[in-house]
Order: sequence, then C-alpha cells, then structure tokens
Amino acid sequence: MPSHLAVRLAVRLAVRLATLFIATAIIITSAAFAAPLAAPLAAPDQAVLTLASKHQQPLLDTLKELVNIESGSGEGEGLDRISQLIADRLKDLGGEVEFIEPGADAYRMHDTPAKIGRMVKAIFKGTGSKKILLIAHMDTVYLKGMLANQPFRIDSNRAYGLGIGDDKAGIAVILHTLSILKTMNFREYGMLTVLINGDEEISSPGSRTTLAKLGAEHDLTMSHEGSPVASDNLSLATAGIAAVTLKVTGKASHAGSAPERGRNAIYELAHQMLQTKDFSNPVTGVKMNWTMISGGTNRNVIPAEASGAADVRVIRISDYEGLEKRIRETITKQLIPDTKIDMTFERRRPPLELNASAAAIAKHAQTIYAELGKELKVTDTVAGGGTDAAFAALGNTKPVIERFGLLSFGAHSNDNEYIHIDSIEPRLYLATRLIMDVARGRVN
Repeated sequence: MPSHLAVRLAVRLAVRLATLFIATAIIITSAAFAAPLAAPLAAPDQAVLTLASKHQQPLLDTLKELVNIESGSGEGEGLDRISQLIADRLKDLGGEVEFIEPGADAYRMHDTPAKIGRMVKAIFKGTGSKKILLIAHMDTVYLKGMLANQPFRIDSNRAYGLGIGDDKAGIAVILHTLSILKTMNFREYGMLTVLINGDEEISSPGSRTTLAKLGAEHDLTMSHEGSPVASDNLSLATAGIAAVTLKVTGKASHAGSAPERGRNAIYELAHQMLQTKDFSNPVTGVKMNWTMISGGTNRNVIPAEASGAADVRVIRISDYEGLEKRIRETITKQLIPDTKIDMTFERRRPPLELNASAAAIAKHAQTIYAELGKELKVTDTVAGGGTDAAFAALGNTKPVIERFGLLSFGAHSNDNEYIHIDSIEPRLYLATRLIMDVARGRVN
C-alpha cells in the first residue's frame, strides 16, 4: 500500500492539474467572447483607392487652374471666368449644367455688391433613389492684383495659393470625386447635385435661398470647406454670424466757444457700447464684440455723427431673437438728450445646429477613413466660423456635414494659405466611398 506521504503528494498534483485546466478553459472562453471587439478593420475598396491615388496629380493641376483665376467676391470678371471653367468641367463629366443669377430675393447687407456672383448648378441622374448635394464656393477674400506676387506653387507637401483651401480645394475635390465615380460607372444614386456659389465670403446674399431649397430636397448635403491641418475632421456644427450697427446723429457746434450747443454723437455712441459690452454669454455660446467705431469731422467741432459695428456669433438660431430684443431695449436708455440712434441687426448667417442623422452618417464616415488606417475626428462643437452648410440645413432636419475639403491652413491670411498634398488621396477616398454607401443604403 502506498504511504500517507505519497497519497498527499498525488492529491496535491491532481488539484494543481485541475486548477490549471480550469484557468486555461476560462482564458480560452474569455478570448472567444472578446474576439468580436478586436475584429480586424475592413480592407479598403481597392478600386476606389487606386483611382484616388491616380487623381492626386490631376487634382493639383485643377487647383492650379482655379487658383490662378482671381475671384474675389466683388470681382465680376474673375467670377465669370472661374464659373465658366467649373461649368465646362461639370459638363464634361456628364452633368446637366446651368448658371443661376441671384435675383430679387437676395438678402442685401451693408457690404453686398451691386452685382452678386452667379452660381453653377449641375445635376447627375442615376438609377437609385438617394439624393446627395455637394456644395463649395469659388469666391475668395483676396484683392485683385495679389495673384501677380503669389501664383500657385508647390513646396514639399504643401501647395500654396490664394483661396486654395478656402475653398478652391473643395471645388477640386468635388470635380475629381465625380470623375472617379464616372470611371467606375457608379450610378446607384438617384441624383447628385452640385452647387458652387460665388458669394460665400460675403455671407451668401444671393445664394442662401437656393442653398436652403436644395438642402431640403436632398437626403444628404456634403459641404466642402477645408479641414484644419492639425485635426483632420468633419464638422456637425458651425457658428451663426450677425452684425450690429449703431448710427448716432447729434448736433455739431464749435468745440471751443459753444460746446454746450452741440449734441456729442461720439459720447452717446460710447455710452451705448459700454451698456452692451457684456452681452456675450459663455453659457449659451453667444458672443458680441464691438469691433469698429468712427465719428466726427474736425478736431474743433462737436461731432454730429458717429457709428459703430459689432460682431455677433451664436450657436442656436433662437439666440438671435433674444439678443436683438435686448439690444433694442437697452439703447433706449440714452446719455445725451436729443440724439437719435438707428440700429441695424444683420443676420449674416445662421448656425449649423447638431443633427442626429448627420451624426450617424459622420460615424459611418469614420469607419471609411479607418479602412485607410487613419483617424477621422468628428466635432460637434462650434469654433466660431460660419459656412454655407448652415443655409443647406435651414428650416429642415436633413443631414448636413461640413469639411469634406482638403486639410488646409492660413485661410484669409493674404500670404500663407496652403493645403496638404498628402490629404488628397484619403479625402477623395472618403468622399467617393461615402457617396457610394449612402446611395446603396448602407448607412444606418
């Protein structure tokens, strides 16, 4: 018979073997449940990726053509030239193209030119049901003559040019996305509509009505402003922009011998600015800042006129009403008797407010970008800038997403605007694949 010691050793060995077996089973079982969480990323669509890569140089060639046309918001000749170039390209791609001249419904503001740049609209009809709107703008903030010293140029990974990121790269992305779809003979959408306007930089006085109408008629709007080079993102919200102008009329008089006979318009304007200087509200996101002031004619004359302007930003359309009402009520409390105050409140651009359906599509866009091993950020907070995406979303709940252009830097900077060349391929891939998936109903 075995000794008691041998028995105890045998029992201990059996217990240890059993424990090891149970632990191993638990690890294997846990790994099996965890496997779906660590599933490999989907492989990129090789056909789309190959074409996106092939379009890098052609897109740069398109950018050179666009950038080397001066198309400031008030440059009628330049806007006509660039709109004709865009129209010709869209026709070559198979679109039904028309020019739309801004009409009597234009929203006139203090800086609206007498003649507003025309829009280019193109329609591509497909075999499916989904309607997708692609928008960008061809006007810039730059003055005529600046091109002579700043032509299109390439330096390493950067392509420089006036308006290249804001928003001529957006136009180029649209043109080459359509070219890729044509090469693939992809027509499973119901309709692709392109609208390129020439008045975005002056708050779209002539195109806002058209943008709103088309946005309501389409299942998705993809707006092609650029993404900051540091973030590589899409945006679900943008700021609304308004302008407040106060004009004060007083009475002139000799500043030395009879100042008491005058009514100092500058004093009254300063009083009103001080009364309203704290109308910004960090909690609601309302920002109001006085940024311009002018008044008087001579050093020795009590000023009979003065004016000031304030910049306003909001993140909700409803905030416009409350702010305007508050200002109008406040300016009735005057400092100088017998002065007259005129106020204008220009709603230059509504905000793009966060929309659940847009968020769902943006989430799908992230999975497309991940096919390339890249991270796409989606921002739903407002940084302060406004875009035409908000007009496309005005009065409807259709999804609108901003920043499908290239990674860019230096918008409105006069001498340092550029795009990242290595963003061309992934951004073309993203736009093409998203259109295909939306058209096929693959986006939840």
